Amino acid sequence: MSGLRERQRIKAMRAIQERALDLFDERGFAAVTIEEIAAAAEVSPSSVYRYFGTKEGIVVADEFDRVSPETLKDFLDPGDPIGSLLRAVRAYESGPEGAHGAETTREGPQVEKSPWRRVRYFFAEPSVRTAVCATLDRASRRIAPLIAATGELTETQARVVTNALVFGYFAALEQWYLDGGSRPIADYVEEGMRPLGVIWPPSGHGSAA
Repeated sequence: MSGLRERQRIKAMRAIQERALDLFDERGFAAVTIEEIAAAAEVSPSSVYRYFGTKEGIVVADEFDRVSPETLKDFLDPGDPIGSLLRAVRAYESGPEGAHGAETTREGPQVEKSPWRRVRYFFAEPSVRTAVCATLDRASRRIAPLIAATGELTETQARVVTNALVFGYFAALEQWYLDGGSRPIADYVEEGMRPLGVIWPPSGHGSAA
């Protein structure tokens, strides 16, 4: 039953996020209220608050935030975090919900009906950017102990390189946005992560499809 409840929760969250993005795309982020999002998603406003906390949280929420500490290693290989990240990004882009093309608007790239369409709001809305940075900080604090546990770096070094990895990913997303979203995000992530190859040498992740 717990598995069923979790699947239902994820389905509801995705539906709310999609309806919210529809409204943001149509009317602008600032003009839309939680109550309007709830009505569009056919749920109560309290459900939206319970799942996401804030309007910014609707844009920021993704699967990684819901990965438990016990299953984090299944998501991220501490010995090859760059490869893990690239495989996840490429899988996201090549999946049924991934981006297969971008439509450029006056406000930046718009990936229609795709998880990536929310990325524009990371950079177009200051309050969303702040929320994203807070999420990245939480992710870094979860990942750093795994990197340190490999024994190849001190705890301080692990914290520093993990922040480089996590916030480097964010910088790659921003460059993709600034360039108009014409190339796959994974290309930007791969290019941006190359300097970190000194720490984590490539292991074939660049050719992943």
